[in-house]
Parts: sequence; C-alpha cells; structure tokens
Amino acid sequence: MAWRSIGKFVSQSLAVGGRWQQQQLRRLNIHEYQGAELMKKYGINVPKGVAVSSVQEAKEALKSVFPNENEVVVKSQILAGGRGLGTFKSGLKGGVHIVKAEEVEALAGKMLGQILVTKQTGPQGKVVSKVYLCEKLALVNEMYFAITLDRTTAGPIVIACKKGGTSIEDLAEKFPDMIIKVPIDVFKGITDEDAAKVVDGLAPKVADRNTSIEQVKKLYKLFCECDCTLLEINPIAETADNLLVAADAKLNFDDNAAFRQKEIFALRDPSQEDPREVAAAKADLNYIGLDGEIGCMVNGAGLAMATMDIIKLHGGTPANFLDVGGNASEGQVVEAFKILTSDDKVKAILVNIFGGIMKCDVIASGIVNAAKHVSLKVPVVVRLEGTNVDQGKRILKESGMALITAEDLDDAAEKAVKASAQ
Repeated sequence: MAWRSIGKFVSQSLAVGGRWQQQQLRRLNIHEYQGAELMKKYGINVPKGVAVSSVQEAKEALKSVFPNENEVVVKSQILAGGRGLGTFKSGLKGGVHIVKAEEVEALAGKMLGQILVTKQTGPQGKVVSKVYLCEKLALVNEMYFAITLDRTTAGPIVIACKKGGTSIEDLAEKFPDMIIKVPIDVFKGITDEDAAKVVDGLAPKVADRNTSIEQVKKLYKLFCECDCTLLEINPIAETADNLLVAADAKLNFDDNAAFRQKEIFALRDPSQEDPREVAAAKADLNYIGLDGEIGCMVNGAGLAMATMDIIKLHGGTPANFLDVGGNASEGQVVEAFKILTSDDKVKAILVNIFGGIMKCDVIASGIVNAAKHVSLKVPVVVRLEGTNVDQGKRILKESGMALITAEDLDDAAEKAVKASAQ
C-alpha cells in the first residue's frame, strides 16, 4: 500500500537481530523551518516562525517576531521524526513544547547543543543545532496530507486522512477506511477533480473548500517543480480563522536533481548526516555507513551488494557499502581507506575488486599509498581479479605490507570474518 512507503521514506534506522542498523537514503532531507520557508514561497499557508541557533537569537526573535505573543511553540530541529515524544540525553522530555514567552530563552538553552533521541534516530540520537520558534495557532481540526512517489501507478500519489497529528502508520492501523489515495497522472498534472478528491478526503470542517483545493494544487506544484520524493504535512490543520495551514513540514528531494536544484541542495545540513558519508561525497565515492565490523571497498554496486551478502552468509556484518566506481584514482582509494579506518567498529577490511574499467594495479597502488597515509591497525583482506591483476598483485607483494590475499569472493569473505573475530 502506498502509505507504507511513507514509513520507508521517513525511517532513519531499524533494529536487526536486536542491533541498530543505520539506513542511508539517497535523498536530501531538510529541516522543518526550511520546508516552511519553501512552502511559503509557493503561497502555502504556514505558521509565522523563525529558526534560532543561540539563546541570544531567541531573545531577539521574541522582540522582533513575537512582540505580542503570550505563548510560543519551541521546536527542536533535527532530521528525524518523533521529536515531540523524544527525550534529550540531558534528561529533558520532549523536543517540542508550548511555553509562555518569558520561558522561551530558558527552554532554548536546554535544547541547543543537546542530543535528542527519538524513535527514528536510534539510540545515538541527533544534536540540536537550531530551534524553531513558531506562533501558537488556534487549531480546530488536524488532518494528514502527503505526496510521494508510487511504484504501482508510476507517478506521484496524494495521501490524505481526515485525522492527523500522529504517524501515518498508526492512522492506517486505527482508521484504514479514512485514508484516501489519489494517484496523479504525471503527464496531465493535478486536475481540479484530483484536488477536490483530496479535499473531500481531508473533510475540512471550517476551511473554504475552493481555497483548500487551491492549496492542494500549490502543494503539488511545489512537489513537482522542486523534485521532491516526499512532501508530508502532519498535521495539516484548520485554524479558528477558517484557514487550511501546514502546521508541520517534512520534505525530501531526489539527489539526482541536485544539478538543477542548487538553491535547495545548499540547505543540506552535514551536521545531521553521518560524517563518513559527508567525507565520501566530497571524494566522489558511493558510501553508505552501516554498523557492522567488516569494512568493504568494492568496485560496482552489484558486486558491493554481493560482497555484503556473502559476509553475512559467513557470519559477519558489513560496516558499510563502498563503491569506488570504475574510474577511481589512487587519491580516491586513499580517501576510501581513510573513511574505513575512521570507523572504530571496523575490525577488518575486505577489498574486492573485479577489474574491468577499474584496473587492479590502480587499486593496488592506492592501497599501498593509503598504508603510508593511514595507520592500518586492522587486517586487510584483498581479492583482485580482472584487468592488470598480475601487476596489481606484484605491487602488493613488493610493498611489504602484511595483507591477507584471497583467490575468490567466498574465500575472501571467510578470511575477513575470521580476521575480524581475532
């Protein structure tokens, strides 16, 4: 079902066999306050708000943005859901609070720089570098709205529910008949009829129907023009003055569109990402950090996945997915080793190269140079095959490095698992 895809998009980690495994998703995720600013540009109703990164900024914002407000909503900004029910490692309960104006500075001080743990961050949590101060709206009704991509219909799909404020998974379990799904013809775009079906699914109580239809069309326009993979508003709400307002915002963007969405991708917050993945992106390496003990360096996505599978088959757990590609330079190989060895959990490294475009001697030279720049304190298992394999093996042999060589992938995985256990 389409609503299940929302859970896949928003999940940041999952437990496998009682252990937390990080999931790296190939899309840009931006903060709530950034999403609200983007929606405002498209004429979508959002609460008045401002993001601050210090107590002093919070103090100034109260004077300039909320001079007459008695109460303000204070929202911690991390790239994960479940903030309201989260807990800071300092002990503070909840990442979202409605407080009196005079209490905002003190609460912001307790949130900024602290680590918030939610059901989506995993036990490690995420650091709060900004808090979002918003006006307190008089909400009379809360609903759920999302646009995502649906494989079944091969296009965008709008999901709506007349109940909101909780996760779509919970809503689907409790109120399955209330969730409506409206697939959109990607060639025709959203029609008045499509938008009307969505509004009928939301079943607003006080907001004007025609105005609400226009808001839905503007949201779809944003989704398409900005190359979104997910636009989720939970809740989309009605206010006492009869407006349909996006009271929350979660937007994801297709990484493949970075070349034409430069302004949006400039919003990326590396502090919320795995630093290993940030370093890999700078070196133009395809890297996904996991939580295992065997670091992998492979050329080709298919071979990388096969390598991870066979490591699991032999009882090990991969620490990463790392594809150096077909045109990697020695410098990139060195960077790859730096990333692998920066992970304290890595107990062994498996290099599995099938030389085609990527030549085995280039990889071998990179390994040798990496050993000069990086202190290799863990065993390194190397399996080379393909273009210039003999030159590659000779380079490794003449280097004097204590490497464990393997004849095939099965042998390499078995040796890597054994080496990681010692």
